[in-house]
Parts: sequence; C-alpha cells; structure tokens
Amino acid sequence: MQHEIPTWIYLVISGVTAGAVLLQALVLVGMLFALKGALGRLNEVSKKAEENVLPLLATSRTLLEEVSPKLRVAAQNALEISQTAKEISVKAREMSETAKAESTRIVAVLDDVLERVAVQTDRVDEIVTGTLESVVHATSTLQKAVSGPVRQVNAVLNGLKAGFDVLRSKEREAHAAADGDHFV
Repeated sequence: MQHEIPTWIYLVISGVTAGAVLLQALVLVGMLFALKGALGRLNEVSKKAEENVLPLLATSRTLLEEVSPKLRVAAQNALEISQTAKEISVKAREMSETAKAESTRIVAVLDDVLERVAVQTDRVDEIVTGTLESVVHATSTLQKAVSGPVRQVNAVLNGLKAGFDVLRSKEREAHAAADGDHFV
C-alpha cells in the first residue's frame, strides 16, 4: 500500500518556494538600488576631489616655477653686491648699506615665499585628508549596504533548509509508522 501525499501539500510547498524566490528577487533589487546610490555618492566625492586638488596642484606648481628664478636672481644679486663691495674700497660704506637693503628685501621675499608655500601645503593636506576620509566613509557605507542584505538572504535560506529538513523527517516517520506491521 503506497501512501500518497495530498495535492494541497504540493501546492503549499510550491507557494512557499515561489514566495521565497520573490523575496530573494526583491532583496536583490534592493541591493542593486543601494549599490547604485553608494556608487553615485562615491563618484560625486571623486569629482569634487578632482575639481579641488588638480587646480590647487597646478597653482602650487606655477607658484614654484615663478619663485625659483626670482630666488636665483636674488642670490646672484647678493653675490654681485658682496663682490662689488670687496673690489671698491672707496665706496665700501655706501655699498655696505646697499647690500643691507638688498638682503633685507631678499629676506622679506623669501619669508613671503615660504609663507605662501606653507599655506598651499596646508590646503593640499586638508583637501587630501578630506578626500581620504570621504573615501573611507563611502567604502564603509558600501560595505554595510552589501553585508546586511547578504546576511538576511543567508538567514532566509537557512530557514528554508531547516523547514525542508523538518518536512523530510516527518515524512520518514509517517512511512515508518505505516510500514511497521508489514516489515519482514
């Protein structure tokens, strides 16, 4: 005597399976939208970083290119002034005052240049630090957005597996009880 499983059990199992597949599809669509949003935010941060860092680097390079020849000229002027002071002993006092004036001007120019370089360096540091912090934040947000739905999908799959295991064990017990008297 064979024991047939009622049709409604097949319908329930099919309905549960269809619901699980639909739930999984919805979770995957949700993950897709979350990833798209995170990728969009990451692209925005990257564009902002490019817009701010590249002009700043170009400005710094231009400033250094402009200052370098001026420093060379200033150094050459100081050398020429000191040589002229040694060669012309009659005008030593007058040349000494000129050299003092030029060296004061050179120091002022050098101080100004160093101050500008320090300001530009601080700006670059702030921009790079802000960019790196934004990238770290975007990465952690993306990681959280992906790992949460994956854990939920795994939990649903584990629940389905446990449900099927319980149904299988009940089915075996029912067959064993039905065949108990006819066992050879």
